[in-house]
Amino acid sequence: MPTAEDLVTGLCADLLRIDTSNYGDGSGPGERAAAEHVAGLLTDAGLSPEVVESEPGRASVVARWSGADPSRPALLLHGHLDVVPAVAGDWRVPPFSGEVVDGELWGRGAVDMKDMDAMILANVLAMSAAGERPARDVVLAFLADEEAGGMKGARHLVDTRREWFEDCTEAVSEVGGFSLDVDGTRAYLLQTAEKGLLWLRLTATGRPGHGSQVHDSNAVTRLAAAVARIGAHEWAFEPPEAVRAFADGWSRLSGRALPLHDPEALERELGTTARWVRATTQNTATPTVLDAGYKHNVVPGTASALVDCRFLPGQEDAVLDTVRRLAGDDVSVEVVHSDRALETSADGALVEAMTAALQAEDPGSTVLPYCLSGGTDNKHFDRLGIRGFGFAPLRLPDGFDFASLFHGTDERVPVDALRFGARTLGRFLTTC
Repeated sequence: MPTAEDLVTGLCADLLRIDTSNYGDGSGPGERAAAEHVAGLLTDAGLSPEVVESEPGRASVVARWSGADPSRPALLLHGHLDVVPAVAGDWRVPPFSGEVVDGELWGRGAVDMKDMDAMILANVLAMSAAGERPARDVVLAFLADEEAGGMKGARHLVDTRREWFEDCTEAVSEVGGFSLDVDGTRAYLLQTAEKGLLWLRLTATGRPGHGSQVHDSNAVTRLAAAVARIGAHEWAFEPPEAVRAFADGWSRLSGRALPLHDPEALERELGTTARWVRATTQNTATPTVLDAGYKHNVVPGTASALVDCRFLPGQEDAVLDTVRRLAGDDVSVEVVHSDRALETSADGALVEAMTAALQAEDPGSTVLPYCLSGGTDNKHFDRLGIRGFGFAPLRLPDGFDFASLFHGTDERVPVDALRFGARTLGRFLTTC
């Protein structure tokens, strides 16, 4: 009988071959094909999944997996089916090929987050075939639209089908449980916090006219000055509790203080993981898109920019006020999308179960809490009072540039790490 680790690579490869690119404007292929594929697998395992569309093609899948003790509150185990776009010409291996090359499985979504989707499916199939059940009821959710804020996926379900989650008290999803070497000790980072999200649109107005004339009311100039001020702003150093707990744990293992204030020293200690850690010591506001004009010799009447702000717990109003001040009186600031910051403590029976599963598969390892600089669909389920964690276990080889693969080119996951994750998640599900 195949085990979860036997199944997981093939399941992940199949998911990677389904293009679910999310461009954020509704122009992508959507998640319907992947959702139907997942629903078929869950049906094969004896479950009764439901496919829900928030709009044509934007599909999520939800199923309830009965546990050994249905009297306990349910656990929500969720992953997203969409991926960010990939430019094939920039990749060494085609991004939707699902090929294994030199022991690594390549494809857009290999770490974000079809690897976790496959780990979940592998355990549902293997455990169901063996007549085994999780420790308690598990609500499985494979979601649309996470890469554009989740409004057409998790948020849609929370708003329209909240009865599916009413007895869930905790949730487990992505970007946690991966390993980091600390002076010879493998530490697994458990995500207990994530920054909040503010997507802003800046709009400057001016007097349109001929490009050959003198213009003291130029929308492009006003916008450029505002964007430059925002991009150059130095935010205060304010690490939240999860970051301080990570730094303390790292220091205990290494015998050295973690240089959170020094970006170069931090990267020497943590490698590319330093980018995530540094971003969680402060608020950020990053200009990402500029839009103005339509012809070389025409001064436009308006110019706009998009800014991606990520705020620490409790800092949303302060960040928005700061951006508005930096933008100036001549530039309006519109909130396009916002969502909350999350922070919970690294304690309780669920954390103990995750830790025990990791240490059973990797004796001598340890677990450290950390804060994610991005966001997950846990934000939406938090609205229902569900406590969220990031736990997609991967034992990574030393020197593997994990952080750069999220939304980057040549995204891939080591097959051995994927198999480790399937085993570890299975252990966790039997004790969760």
